[in-house]
Amino acid sequence: MNTFKEVELIRNVQELLKRTLQQAVDQIRMNRDVKQTLEMDWSDKYEAYAIDEKCGRYNNQSTDIQFHHNSSKLDDFASTPESWAQFTHDNIERAERERLASINLRTLIDNILQDTAEDLRLQCATVDKAFAKRCQEVDDAKRKLEGHLRKVLEEIGDQENNIAALKQAIKDKETALRVAQTRLYQRTFRPHIELCKDPAHFRLVSEVEEILASIEALKHKLEEAEQSLKNLEDTRMSLEKEIAIKVNSLFIDRQKCMAHRTRYPTIMKLLGYD
Repeated sequence: MNTFKEVELIRNVQELLKRTLQQAVDQIRMNRDVKQTLEMDWSDKYEAYAIDEKCGRYNNQSTDIQFHHNSSKLDDFASTPESWAQFTHDNIERAERERLASINLRTLIDNILQDTAEDLRLQCATVDKAFAKRCQEVDDAKRKLEGHLRKVLEEIGDQENNIAALKQAIKDKETALRVAQTRLYQRTFRPHIELCKDPAHFRLVSEVEEILASIEALKHKLEEAEQSLKNLEDTRMSLEKEIAIKVNSLFIDRQKCMAHRTRYPTIMKLLGYD
């Protein structure tokens, strides 16, 4: 809300500049054109310097030299030393003219800046306090989420141990099942009258059924545990995403917004004094 008030105040200040607005916009456009021209000129010279410096390092022992036929021919549009120097001279001269025009334009708005500078600084301080308070709130929320995440990670570890124990229990039961079923299978080879449904046979059948029931129960618990682990993992991802959002919010507010706001112009600067 305070930021909106600051924006509104700035817009009101902008309204006061309407008498010189078009002239200021035109001057800014010309300054930007000059700035872009100078940057492009500087960039070209920087790139050319890097190329020449690289060329200067070539020697007969260089490993990446090779034949380049017709490389000595330059295009017709290539500059001469005179046109090269004149181009940069013209750019600097134009930039200087625009710089002086900007200084002259600034004198036209000093009276308006005098009236608005104090209000802008006062609102700036209010916004800074609001930023600090909001950052503290986000930081507190992040710490709570991190605490919850630690608990979830502990539960994930416990559940993973539980799943491992269930899988081992199932494996042990399956081993016992194989023993019981092997005994039943081998006893089917008893000859003639010896193939008898004796108490041992019924006990083995009962044992197999009990083990199968136990395995099914363990598998059911395993499915529940794995689903619980999946839910915990989903919760973990959600918490980590939310924490990342909070971290990003803090980074934007503290490292970007508040860092930029530390360079908010002083009253003297707003008045046009360096």
